[in-house]
Amino acid sequence: MYRMLGSLEDAEDQVQETLLRAWLYKIASNTCLDLLRRHPKRSLPLELCAPADPAAPLEPPVTSPVWLEPFPDEQLDPQEAGPEARYESRESISFAFMIALQKLPPRQRCALILGDVLDWRAAEVAEALDVSVSAVNSLLHRARLT
Repeated sequence: MYRMLGSLEDAEDQVQETLLRAWLYKIASNTCLDLLRRHPKRSLPLELCAPADPAAPLEPPVTSPVWLEPFPDEQLDPQEAGPEARYESRESISFAFMIALQKLPPRQRCALILGDVLDWRAAEVAEALDVSVSAVNSLLHRARLT
């Protein structure tokens, strides 16, 4: 970093920033995986469903895709970002992509987001998920096939 920035102080700051970001992504990924282990599927909010008729026969359980919330446009990349950055940002959270992600097991989903969406190297994903690089490559391969 020093060679790139030409300032020891700036280089040290960037190393700390890098470690902080990696640490935060690791913690965020693990808390998401923990939540998915406890609550593997989300269902539609109760207020969107009509009340059941107690006299009617029981309906089969709902096995349709997980309900997703739309992402607010105002939280996307600011207009100052170039058109390519805005397009990539929108594509990474498009509804079709989000539905496809929900079909994946949690660890494959996490590996795919970190590796393909955030463009992390396999070694970085492996460190964040506490697995080997070959395990990450396997997770990514299976996720992409799905």
